[in-house]
Amino acid sequence: MASFDLQTEILEQLPTIVMAIDNEYNITFLNAAGRKLLGMPWESIQGKKCYSLLNSKHCNTPDCRMRLAIDNDEHQTARNEISIDGKVTPIQYTTASLKDHEGNIVGGMEYVIDITERVRREKIMREQSQTIREISTPAIKLWDGIVVLPVVGVVDSARAQQMMEAMLTKVTETSAKIIILDIQGVAALDTAVANHLIKIAKATRLMGCQCVISGVSSAVAQTLVNLGISLGDVETKSTLKDALEFGFEQLKYIIKVKK
Repeated sequence: MASFDLQTEILEQLPTIVMAIDNEYNITFLNAAGRKLLGMPWESIQGKKCYSLLNSKHCNTPDCRMRLAIDNDEHQTARNEISIDGKVTPIQYTTASLKDHEGNIVGGMEYVIDITERVRREKIMREQSQTIREISTPAIKLWDGIVVLPVVGVVDSARAQQMMEAMLTKVTETSAKIIILDIQGVAALDTAVANHLIKIAKATRLMGCQCVISGVSSAVAQTLVNLGISLGDVETKSTLKDALEFGFEQLKYIIKVKK
């Protein structure tokens, strides 16, 4: 087994923060990475309360994983944020109880990883995902009082919820009275997808807007019949053109062609 001095030297050279405290939160060890983060020498750190120096979101709250590790004698891992000199750093920290030679819990220890770059990448991915969702489900104002939402690809529960949110938002923004859900680009229509469409139609109706489903091909119609699926009183049209004409009729629009 490595000597105590060697063990300490190993901890000192780790690039991640390693800290130990007693049962009263007094710091009993903080390696070089931790001292560098605080910008303080060991003499100014030893014996200080950990929460007074790290000032994290979990400090002095039931979420403190160090306290949980000490009280429950089990490992704990969580994300957190520490604030030092006004600079907030996102971290992931793992804690464990610290025991003496007789097995008595005398404190706790934790190691801390700076996850600033990980959080930045996750934010970029969320923004990209949001952009993709918005592009994949664009609600477009086609005419005064008429909005169209073209649907392409697979419709699952998450996508249906997104479609509903996009449609209801657009109805609110435009005060639309007719919204056309064009499913010409939907590869397959089954019971689950049909139920999603019915829910969307009902939600828009509650906002005083009539939903028309267009793009119902002969193959889709045959599938619905074979599966015994009914779209209820939802208006359906075979093409987007037919749905738009229906919308004009409902709104009593007259289209005049100039010669």
